[in-house]
Amino acid sequence: MSTFKTTRRVAVGLVAAAAASFSLQAQAGGHGIDLEGKTVEWIIPFSETGGSAKWANFYAPLLSEALPGQPTVVVKFMPGAGSTKGANFFQEQEYEDGTLIFGSSGSTQFPFLLGDPRVNYNYGDWNVVLASGTGGVAYLPPELAAKMDGLNAAPLQGEDFIYGNQGATRLDLVPTLAWEMLGLNVESVMGIKGRGDGRLMFERGEANIDYQTSSSFLSGVTPLVEAGTAVPMMSWGALDADGNIVRDPTFPDMPTFKEVCEATDGCETSGEKWDAWKAFFIAGFPAQKMVFLPKGASNDAIVTYTKAFEEVKARADFAEISGKRLGKYPQMTGAAAQTALASGTSVTPEAKSFVVNWLQEKYGVSLN
Repeated sequence: MSTFKTTRRVAVGLVAAAAASFSLQAQAGGHGIDLEGKTVEWIIPFSETGGSAKWANFYAPLLSEALPGQPTVVVKFMPGAGSTKGANFFQEQEYEDGTLIFGSSGSTQFPFLLGDPRVNYNYGDWNVVLASGTGGVAYLPPELAAKMDGLNAAPLQGEDFIYGNQGATRLDLVPTLAWEMLGLNVESVMGIKGRGDGRLMFERGEANIDYQTSSSFLSGVTPLVEAGTAVPMMSWGALDADGNIVRDPTFPDMPTFKEVCEATDGCETSGEKWDAWKAFFIAGFPAQKMVFLPKGASNDAIVTYTKAFEEVKARADFAEISGKRLGKYPQMTGAAAQTALASGTSVTPEAKSFVVNWLQEKYGVSLN
């Protein structure tokens, strides 16, 4: 059985009761909350230069228009410890009046999945009202990209690469494991506060390999590509209905990591290493960013925010404006968001065990 199908089965089991409960609550409650004259604080646990910032800044004014009373929605950045600082802060908050929400990312989900000792937060305590899928793109300076033989990355195996890394247990393990599978020698400079900071390292010549989530690639890296200072290497891909990795709908002309791996000697798209990479890709990207109300949120608050995000998605211009800013990915509410949450916060024991051992061997990070 594939990793995807196993993960999906676990996810469905985790959310069956929650989804049914949400449906009943949405019908039984629905009185809503009024936020007129108030300010909603949206905590993003990263710096203001990365994909999460662009995602939140895209949604904030639209959410303000859609919420009852049209409150001001302010994005507050709280970087630190690869997003753990902001997530731990949010865990300590209790619901009061619906004026506090949190934006999670794969780099918040992965430490939770792996049992990182710095994690004091629990997704089971929070209330998801939006889940956004995304993708990711790896890119190179033109002189290194020119050394690839079509999709074959083997000619790059003798090069020395520098990468700005948010942390070993963060979402960055997806690209770093992929590059290792391709046989590339990539040294990580640890501790950057957001992927936007990694892009700035690349622009300054301090790093010569990088990846960005789709929203940040569209706005921050596309100008570099147009200027000839960056060349896309591959996307991570997307999932079809059967769980197969296919081309990212936002970047249909770009090869996926699976395609590059298949073309590169020594890189395998089967076995425990591939299964682990795919499991964490699934956990980190199809439900990559989520919006939560804090623990104790009332049903009326959950319904209010859910309806507001559904109203945003129903805008006649939403597909156009979101495609340009976020890419072409699912934006999920209600039961779909619950299912996405479970997919993003569960992996098979085998995948977790492999990654925990890999982190110990590669970075000396002990999570046992």
